[in-house]
Amino acid sequence: MRHLIDFPDLSQREWQDLYRRFEDILEHPGDYRDALRGQTLASLFYEPSTRTRLSLEAAMQRLGGGVIGFSDPTASSVSKGETLKDTIMMVSGYADAVAIRHPREGAALAAALYASRPVINAGDGGHCHPTQTLTDLATLTRLRGGIDGLRVGLCGDLKYGRTVHSLLTALCRFEGVSVTLVSAPELALPIYTRRACEKAGIQMTEERDLRSAVGGLDVLYMTRVQRERFADPAEYQRLKDRYVLTLDILKGAGRDMLVMHPLPRAGEVDISVDEDSRAVYFEQARLGMVIRMALLLEMCKLPSFTPAVPQKKDGFACANPNCITHQEGYLPPLANAEGVCRYCEYILANLI
Repeated sequence: MRHLIDFPDLSQREWQDLYRRFEDILEHPGDYRDALRGQTLASLFYEPSTRTRLSLEAAMQRLGGGVIGFSDPTASSVSKGETLKDTIMMVSGYADAVAIRHPREGAALAAALYASRPVINAGDGGHCHPTQTLTDLATLTRLRGGIDGLRVGLCGDLKYGRTVHSLLTALCRFEGVSVTLVSAPELALPIYTRRACEKAGIQMTEERDLRSAVGGLDVLYMTRVQRERFADPAEYQRLKDRYVLTLDILKGAGRDMLVMHPLPRAGEVDISVDEDSRAVYFEQARLGMVIRMALLLEMCKLPSFTPAVPQKKDGFACANPNCITHQEGYLPPLANAEGVCRYCEYILANLI
């Protein structure tokens, strides 16, 4: 592992090692108080964030390290026209690891092309969010004892929900997992994520009614409809309250089902659910800081390296309008043999 762009960058052994370290931090926090003293995390947030940014920064500080960066790109040289490449190459000289949140899909991979220090993807557009997936897996393993065989329901914005995309990619690594997708047709799962699940043999079903879906689940993972991803405000207003989890709906769920949410919520989980013992989303957020501590312990100690940047070639334009290649025109074309853009995983062939 050199960068963490999405969960597949981790081997199964690396995930298991991270989880063991996570458990040890929970049991012996004092042993890690100075583990990264003298080291620095660059926290580059081009998009608003509360949990991810604060948990990464708190994780670094609890390990004795320092944090530099910005939470508002208008207060940085980005507002003067600085490219992502220049920002990353500059920051790589200041920090031991770089965490980046960006509204453009593929931005983390683009940053990794030019970084001489490890890059951690803290969310790129509607694409993926691997540190949230580490949070989700750590929460499930600690509270349910493991991932194998779980019946997982995913509800809400499955099209733009980067946490859903990364979580599903991770669930492909485990045995006997089944998934129920609950969403409006307009917010259905992207084809690249669906194909990955089908290839891994995950049993997938689709439901339109949340009430009828909850009865057979071990985990219900709620997500908000993301206003910032919609070009048409009217479309957002039409879809935002399609699914709302209430105590009445929870009556049909098992007493040991977990209700998870990456947060923030925007009305899709009624506040009354907070008092139900099955609601674990605030504990999930707390555990997210601890698993990020485990990740930083690994990433910040990696040696510096010389990035090998492919040469730019003419004629490449990703068909996804939110791909980072449309903003950073110097980027080299990266597509796999199946015609999939490696930055954002948009399927170029046939423009699906």
